[in-house]
Amino acid sequence: MKQWIALVFSGVLGGVITLTGSHFLNRENDAETLKTEAVAYTRAVNLPSWSSSVPFDFVQAAQKATPSVVNITAKIARTARSNQDDFFFFPFGGRGGGAPAEGSGSGVIYSENGYIITNNHVVEGANELEVTLSDNRKFKATLVGTDKRTDLAVIKIDATGLTPTEVGNSDEARIGEWALAVGNPFELTSTVTAGIISAKGRNIDLLGKGAAIESFIQTDAAVNPGNSGGALVDAQGKLIGINTAIATRTGSFQGYSFAIPVNLVRRVVDDIISYGDYKRPYLGVGIQDLDSEFAKELNVDISQGVVIESLEEGGSAQYAGLQVNDVIVGIDGREVKSIPELQEVVGRAKVGDTVNLKVLRKNKPITVSVKLREQKNQ
Repeated sequence: MKQWIALVFSGVLGGVITLTGSHFLNRENDAETLKTEAVAYTRAVNLPSWSSSVPFDFVQAAQKATPSVVNITAKIARTARSNQDDFFFFPFGGRGGGAPAEGSGSGVIYSENGYIITNNHVVEGANELEVTLSDNRKFKATLVGTDKRTDLAVIKIDATGLTPTEVGNSDEARIGEWALAVGNPFELTSTVTAGIISAKGRNIDLLGKGAAIESFIQTDAAVNPGNSGGALVDAQGKLIGINTAIATRTGSFQGYSFAIPVNLVRRVVDDIISYGDYKRPYLGVGIQDLDSEFAKELNVDISQGVVIESLEEGGSAQYAGLQVNDVIVGIDGREVKSIPELQEVVGRAKVGDTVNLKVLRKNKPITVSVKLREQKNQ
């Protein structure tokens, strides 16, 4: 009997020890599993939305974009322009105080045979242009053409086999996504800075009223004098904009930079290469952004859109039947909430194209097809 009791006791004790050991072993395994899952989750949440396998760094994007960005030295037969008294400032590195002046900016290789995109304000007034590639080769450049209303210019060097930028789609760029600025700030060549896209369709009244097209991509990637004309690329290294301006009271970066969206850039640059200038289509309207007070005055149920205030005699809009106080809320299936959004889409069209405008007229939606004419006397 005593032997039987001893055997039972031994069995129970062994079971308890086994269960206890298994419990602690499972706890250790669970902890290790949780740790692994936590690391995996941390990596996953830091990945760009377009990929589930690319590590969270910008090495590949920088390596891809940097060879396509050049340094531009412009010798100008006059005192270099300074905008440092303004809040919004062209980040173009100039040495003022006498003529000739010399400034340093950036550019983006657009084709393997030497066409380079930059800002108009980088090359404006220059009588000599020199381009330095990322591998330190130097070339004299000639001016192909410019467009002041978008602050874009095309120059060309006598070279082949260059590394053109891979062009992305600025329409698909989203607020909150990573972006890299690549350029030559303070003559520090091939510099890469990172930030996020802070806003799109931003108008900062930098290029003047009227015919100017401002629909900037706003980022917090650091941009400084010398970055003008350089590349804004996405996390894949694809070009989404041309860095053009910064918001500053000092002349250096203070948190906000602005780039021309590449979908507009391509349209302007292709025209400059083909024709020497930009063949700009236009609606022929005077417009104003809609707000809540204006909406009450017009008796419409929305508070965002573009109001037609006047029609140019014989212009595209008048010919199509648009009327004063019509509120434009869409174009070619794309929502329109502000003047920059409308101007960018129209600016990307070609002369002779027909665009379909979604309009509220006396609070009733209608669609008006407008054939775009070329804007003259620009």
